[in-house]
Amino acid sequence: MRRGLLIFLLVNLAIVLFLVHQVWSLLTLLVVDGAEDAIAKAELPAVGSPRKDGKPRLIPKIIHQTYKNESIPPVWQEAQASCIDLHPESEGWEYKMWTDAMSAEFIEAEYPWFYDTFKGYRYPIQRADAIRYFVLSHYGGVYIDLDDGCNRSLDPLLVYPAFVRRTLPTGISNDVMGSTPRHPFFLKTIEVIQKYDRSWILPYITVMGSTGPLFLSVLWVHWLRGGMNVGDGAEGGRMRLIFPDEYNGHEWSFFTHHLGNSWHGYDVQLIFWMSRNWILVTIVGFAIGITVITLGYLAYRRFASGSTDASKWNKPTYGHRLPFWKRFTSSRQDYELVERHEV
Repeated sequence: MRRGLLIFLLVNLAIVLFLVHQVWSLLTLLVVDGAEDAIAKAELPAVGSPRKDGKPRLIPKIIHQTYKNESIPPVWQEAQASCIDLHPESEGWEYKMWTDAMSAEFIEAEYPWFYDTFKGYRYPIQRADAIRYFVLSHYGGVYIDLDDGCNRSLDPLLVYPAFVRRTLPTGISNDVMGSTPRHPFFLKTIEVIQKYDRSWILPYITVMGSTGPLFLSVLWVHWLRGGMNVGDGAEGGRMRLIFPDEYNGHEWSFFTHHLGNSWHGYDVQLIFWMSRNWILVTIVGFAIGITVITLGYLAYRRFASGSTDASKWNKPTYGHRLPFWKRFTSSRQDYELVERHEV
């Protein structure tokens, strides 16, 4: 029994370790804050002032945005206009709006190995996510979601080899990103993106994990753990982070946020409810886990004791040690056998 119990505990331990290994990157996101890579206010020039540190511009002056066609909904036109107005062609800026048709043509022409995956995505937002990684890797520049407006010129951000937005409490986002052409992180992103093309039942989780911010956050953690987040020059692999204060909410922040999330569906309410009630969800999760382990142990006890219980019924009883009882039971067996034979 003790040996069987030890085996049972070892099997459960192996299962727990396997599950922890599978979600280790997600657990790591809870403790990695990225503060050492933050673009701090102190290193930025005042609004409207040029940089005085003499750092060269690394990121091309290109703004990328995506939409299904060129008819931008009114709710996002103000945000779009703010970015175009602050970054005019007269100052060397180029604006690229990637429609669905343009995106498909670009992928087919430049990355044909990815075309079938790109066209096969179940949700349009997955293609909108994927194209931003490919155009940043290919052309460089700054990608901005349509629900993000510009609050000041992005020129001070162009001296870094790459940047993304830090989200709290964990991870990074893909709504605002910038990079040099062929930045190592985005090259890695487009290299592995096919491997993450999986369905996770709920549309929100499928999108987030296959092409969205969760996908990018997991790659970011791998990037940090692999020691590749180094180098601030043109060939550097460091990813700088825009924290919330530098993102929006202040006069000196780079962006403004507008109504968005047009792709969210019914399942998002469940996900957001779980995030707001994460303590309850954690308690319920532990309760379910303990219940499963307990039921497994009871099932094991029942299975392991089955043969023992059967052997107990076959053991001689105290009555069988008495001579008259042996004669009685023997004659009864003979009777039953004769009776059955005659029938």
